[in-house]
Amino acid sequence: MFEYEEMPPAAAPSALTTLTEHGDTVRDLQARIGRMQAKKLDDRDLPTHSAIAGLLPGGALKQGAAYSVDASVTLLMVLLAGPSAAGSWCGVVGIPEFGVEAASRYGIDLERLVLVPEPGDQWLAVTAAVADVMGVVVTRPPKRATDATVSRLAARLRQRGVTLIVLGPWPQTEAMLSLSHSQWSGIGDGHGYLAARQATVTVTSRTGGRPRSADLWLPDLSEGFSSVRGLAAPVQQLPSRREAVG
Repeated sequence: MFEYEEMPPAAAPSALTTLTEHGDTVRDLQARIGRMQAKKLDDRDLPTHSAIAGLLPGGALKQGAAYSVDASVTLLMVLLAGPSAAGSWCGVVGIPEFGVEAASRYGIDLERLVLVPEPGDQWLAVTAAVADVMGVVVTRPPKRATDATVSRLAARLRQRGVTLIVLGPWPQTEAMLSLSHSQWSGIGDGHGYLAARQATVTVTSRTGGRPRSADLWLPDLSEGFSSVRGLAAPVQQLPSRREAVG
């Protein structure tokens, strides 16, 4: 079990809530969140950002389902922005480079965000504990997960109605998202600063069919997310050479 830093009864847990190695206050946190956030059992979808919703199967994130993101923390934030703005609590496990300042600029509510940057070898236990109290959980396994691990965590997600987003490969995902052809603007001849970035986002669904791709601003000049030209034509395959983009 894990516990967070105690807050006054009238205050909500903050973005810098810290989980420690012992205690039993996960249940207390679950009860407090339950009182603050009513769950609708008949609503199985979570809204995501409009810039990327058209690429996802069903146009939204599904409760109880898993998604994988290929090497981009920015894409994680795009996916979290919608559920967070709609009132969902979000937990991020094992991603120390996930910055709260950037998250706040991109529309993620820090009052409903819990970070566990360094879970170590206990990432599975921590992820499962966070899934007991959060609506959306982001994690990055330190090593390849076994089939048994995947099955146990998937069963827990379905039981709790929690959406899992994994940074890196993950079996049995609803969809995989990746970035390619990333290009920043704002730098002149030896001067200026990075102001906006265009990138191609590709989504591959587990249901088959061709991957869907769109050119997006990640971010645009207003530090938000938006479409460059709307949805592009479906692509035949992912580019063979992709830039490392965050």
